[in-house]
Formats: sequence, C-alpha cells, structure tokens
Amino acid sequence: MSLEFELQKYPKEIKLKDGSKSRMRPLRKDDERSFHEFFLAVPEAERMFIKHRVTEPDTIRDWCRNIDLGRNLPLLAIQDRKIAGVATLHQQLGGWKRHIGRVSVLVLPQYRGRGLARAMVAEIVALARSLGLEKVEAEFIGSQEAAVKMFALLGFSNLVRLEDYVKDMQAITHDYILMGVDLKTDEEYAGVG
Repeated sequence: MSLEFELQKYPKEIKLKDGSKSRMRPLRKDDERSFHEFFLAVPEAERMFIKHRVTEPDTIRDWCRNIDLGRNLPLLAIQDRKIAGVATLHQQLGGWKRHIGRVSVLVLPQYRGRGLARAMVAEIVALARSLGLEKVEAEFIGSQEAAVKMFALLGFSNLVRLEDYVKDMQAITHDYILMGVDLKTDEEYAGVG
C-alpha cells in the first residue's frame, strides 16, 4: 500500500483499557509548540535516554518544519487536547536496511498504565506491514525493563544485548538492547497469497 493511502486512515480514535479514548494522527507543522511542550513534560531522568536534544526548541522546530513522513512518521496520541504520547516509524529509504523499520515510543507518565504505548506500537507495526516492510526493530537501554516487556508482549524478541555499549546524555554507560519482529506472515513464507 502507499503511504498516502495509509495516511487517509487518520485521525483515528482508539479506546484504551481504562475506557478512555485517544486520537492518533501524524505530526503536523502546526504542532511545533505542543510537541515541544510534550518533550518538556517528559521527566528529566527519562530524557537522558532520548537520542536527540528534545528540550531545545530548534530541534523540534526542525522536525516540524521538515516533516518527511516517508522517512520518519511520528504518530501523536492526543488526549485532554494535548499530546499524551508519540510513536514513530523510522525508515531507511534505500540501502541494506530498506526493508526494516524502527519504532520508538514515548508516553507521558500521567497517561501510562492505560495501554496507550502498546496501542501506539501496535499501530506502527500495522502501518509498517501495510507499507511493505518486512521487519520492525526497537532499541532500548538495559534499564528500560517495562518497555522491553511490553514489546515482548507484542511479539518482539531480543536480537542482541551489548553490555555497557551506549551512553546517555550524562555520559553514563548502559546496556544496549535491540529487539525485532518479523512482519512476514506464514502464507508469505509458504509462497501462498
């Protein structure tokens, strides 16, 4: 399927396990201020593990002004008229990893425990499958145990774990974990369909 066709499905409302609802939609240029506010609301201890300097307005401005949904597709979860979470499908448009997507997800603490992150990751995986990707991977540091468990529940398995391999923004080393899920169905493996 084409990306344009898939994007027609949004905004999409999802029901969470506590009965509340969240609306998912892709990032837009006019989200700059609320997207920056979202990252500022992330606890500082958790921001240490984000690869980019998300508290700097220039970083968020660049993301919002140079949206390329074919390369990075951030899906926002809107609740209480603000961004409660974001899950992004990252893609290589060429090269030896062009068949593999990468997912990242972040939900604000006050919206956790309702199944929002799980619903967002499931949505990204379904999108990746619809776009023809064959695999989706996710990266973690060793202390992100809850996230690793949630991804395992969604079918991701550990591909690699490297001890003291990555450094957070304070230069503290952590284990690196790469998990992945194969998107090919049994019928595709059998040549049926």
